[in-house]
This record gives sequence, structure tokens and C-alpha cells, in this order.
Amino acid sequence: MSISQPYLRQTDKATAGAEFRRGVASCVPVLLGTVPYALLLGAQAAQKGLSAVEVPLMTGLNFAGGSEFAAIQLWTSPPHVLLIVAITFLVNSRHLLMGAALAPFLRHLPKRKVFPALFMMCDESWALGLSDARKRTLAGGHPAFSLRYYMGASIAMYVAWVVFTALGAVLGPMLGDIEAYGFDMAFPAVFLVLLAGMWKGIAAARPWLVSLAVAAVTHLVVPGAWYVAAGTLSGLAAAYWLSGEA
Repeated sequence: MSISQPYLRQTDKATAGAEFRRGVASCVPVLLGTVPYALLLGAQAAQKGLSAVEVPLMTGLNFAGGSEFAAIQLWTSPPHVLLIVAITFLVNSRHLLMGAALAPFLRHLPKRKVFPALFMMCDESWALGLSDARKRTLAGGHPAFSLRYYMGASIAMYVAWVVFTALGAVLGPMLGDIEAYGFDMAFPAVFLVLLAGMWKGIAAARPWLVSLAVAAVTHLVVPGAWYVAAGTLSGLAAAYWLSGEA
């Protein structure tokens, strides 16, 4: 072993640590935006009868806010399990496309690193990771995608989501109607920020616009939470159809 090898290992560890901390720091503004609707989800789940233990189990094992909100809206006693599973699959089906977008950056990694990275993937960390990869590419960085940066953002989002949904379950019964505080506005606000950061023009946004229009119309004319399924399916169909024009 050469004298320089221990130094190189220490340098690699320091660089990895710096990238991880950079990921945590970059997600803080988005993370703060998720806190209100994490509290809201926890409060709504508690109102449906879930305990302060069951809520973090749900949010920690599923880790997908949109499908969790949909599941809570459909929750009854006893719950319609098949309907909730179907809606959860439809809402989370966007992760198929998100995972496909990450696949080229993770292909060279061992599965022991790929699987945790994909499990931790959420809309916010996915958007931050790809946006950072784009900036690194323009700056001549190599590799373009920083796994440590991505995991820093992902783990920070995961811990905050689980902790604050559990806190919402504890505080919700004390606060009463938590929506009266306007916390529900945080959910669309965070996604508008992510949309602005990934905006590539109206052509690339057409599947989102189709999904929005179909979900809005369905919400107005069909009772229940079917607008979630309608918006998801129409968005996926539009993305597939319009991809043939590219």
C-alpha cells in the first residue's frame, strides 16, 4: 500500500460527507414547505382512527405523500382495502417514470446502493437530484449525478416526513380542524416550486396540463376521490402518447 492511499481514502470520505451535507442543506427550503402538510396528513389520519404509532408506520413504509392523502380520504371502518391499494398504485405509478429517469445514473452501482436510493425517492428528492445533475453537467462535473447529494436530500425528507406526520397524529386531536390554519395550501405550493425548477417549456408540460384538466373536471362531476385515478391515468396516457411526437 502506498503512503498516499490512506490520504486518498480520507479525501474521498470528506468529499462524500460534503456532498451529503450539501444535499441536506439544499432540501431545507422544500423540507420546511412539507412540514405543514405532513402535520395535516397526520391529523387527518388520527381523525380517521389511526394511532400515533400506525401513522408513522404508514408514512415510513409507503413514503409517498400523494397516495397517503388519497388513502386517508378513502379510509373507512373497516377500510376498503382493495380500493385503497388500487388508488395507491395509480398515484404512485408516477414513480415508474421517475425511477426510469434515475436508472441511467444508478446503473453502474451495486443493488445494495440502488434499492435504498429508489426506496428513498420522493418527488422532492428526485427533482433536486436531477436538477443538480443538470447543473453539474453544465459545469463539467463528473459524475453528473451525485448519489451522496441525492441521499442527503432523500434521507432528510424521509426523516422529516415520518416525524412530522407522527407529530400531526399526536397534535391533531388537540388542534381540531387543522385545515382552518391553511396547512393544506402547503401541498400544492411545494409542487408548484418543484414545477418551476423543472420547467422546460409548455411542450414538456402537456401531460401535466392534461392530468390537471381531467382531474379538475372529474372532481366537479364525479363524487368521491375518483379524480385522483382519472388525473393519474390521463397524465400517464398523455405522456405515452405525446412521447411519440418527440
